[in-house]
Amino acid sequence: MLKAEKICKSFGNNTVLSDFSHEFKSGAVTAVLGKSGCGKSTLLDILMGIQQPDSGNVMRGSERLSALFQENRLCENLTASSNIRLVTGKRISKPQIAAELAEVGLEGAENSPARTLSGGMKRRVALLRALLAEYDILFLDEPFKGLDEDTKRLVMNYCKEKISGKTTVFVTHNEDECEFLADEVVRM
Repeated sequence: MLKAEKICKSFGNNTVLSDFSHEFKSGAVTAVLGKSGCGKSTLLDILMGIQQPDSGNVMRGSERLSALFQENRLCENLTASSNIRLVTGKRISKPQIAAELAEVGLEGAENSPARTLSGGMKRRVALLRALLAEYDILFLDEPFKGLDEDTKRLVMNYCKEKISGKTTVFVTHNEDECEFLADEVVRM
């Protein structure tokens, strides 16, 4: 269960959320759509408990959370595989991780340190780390940014398969991403 009630958040004189309320459906993919700077990422941070609202409440049980942030937040000296193993432990084997990397076009990158990867490669590693973690609610902040069109299509198909039937909230400013992935769209 994930529910926001009358969430308000300001930074100085800049109000980014004003009486935002929404009940996110369990097992559904919800897109939060809006222009840059309208408070989408702030909303995700509040839903995850990273930031506190100025007023209002978030109701979230004791669910396990997984997240992909706007920044990739990889450990630059660890390999792509090791970055993913930070959340999977031994639950997913190294060959399985290599297979997952290959599915998003990163075949052979499993032993490459994150610092040597391009921005788009890092984004896919960070996305896999979020998708392969054990979670009840998944938060994705602009998951496909920095990807060329062919790679984006590949990764979106992979992502759609992985999140089907799972409670997911993703932030985007792209209508096509909403249409392809979302069961419901919240416009900000």
